Amino acid sequence: MGFLVAPNPFVLLFGILGNIISLMVLLAPVPTFYRICKKKSTEGFLSTPYVVTLFSASLWIYYSVLNTHASLVLTINLVTCAIETGYIGIYLFYAPKKARIVTLRWLLLLNVGAFSLVLLLTLFLAKGLIRIKVMGWICMVFTISVFAAPLSIMKLVVRTKSVEFMPFPLTFCLTLSAIAWFFYGFFLRDYFVALPNVIGFILGVLQIVLYAIFYRRSATTMLEEKLPTHQVQMEEVHLEEGSLNSTCH
Repeated sequence: MGFLVAPNPFVLLFGILGNIISLMVLLAPVPTFYRICKKKSTEGFLSTPYVVTLFSASLWIYYSVLNTHASLVLTINLVTCAIETGYIGIYLFYAPKKARIVTLRWLLLLNVGAFSLVLLLTLFLAKGLIRIKVMGWICMVFTISVFAAPLSIMKLVVRTKSVEFMPFPLTFCLTLSAIAWFFYGFFLRDYFVALPNVIGFILGVLQIVLYAIFYRRSATTMLEEKLPTHQVQMEEVHLEEGSLNSTCH
């Protein structure tokens, strides 16, 4: 199969849509990193979501190299690696020493240690179709585990009765992304891609329902009634949600 050639026109359609929507989600943190560069400070933001996203994208790249039919999974995850590497580079440049050390440790643990372990084990202990299936299971399980991030955000929305922690455009794009990648995997008959996005879609719908429930209440909440730490907390969960879910294909 040639690159970007699909056996079913719907595979190409939903794959391109998935790439476009996922790219929009990936670019969501750009204003935040622009502010970091402008202020020359990471302002207490965490780098963990970007490191985890880079690891997830690396796993999917390896899977899509093994499974040559999933070429459009390869394209978005190559872009993801480039963008997340840029984010992490900016973070390391402006982060204080302690945060920089923590970030480097996570990079070594996940993106060097864990990825190398997965690579070696699958190369030497599995062959052919078995290797593809083992890698598919690894990607699927890790992707599903990453969907725990929206659960914490939903809990925060219910507890605070405020949707400021869950911006609607990002939530809507993540839901559309899950739909596009589900149908891409479905028509490709690649259920390692399709199944995790069923969970992504369900969580997206639940977040939209929560938004509809608490939007009016949030709109009438006075600024002075908010907790002093809400602004920093809001930024962290926004970045975590967008970053962790942007490549959950």
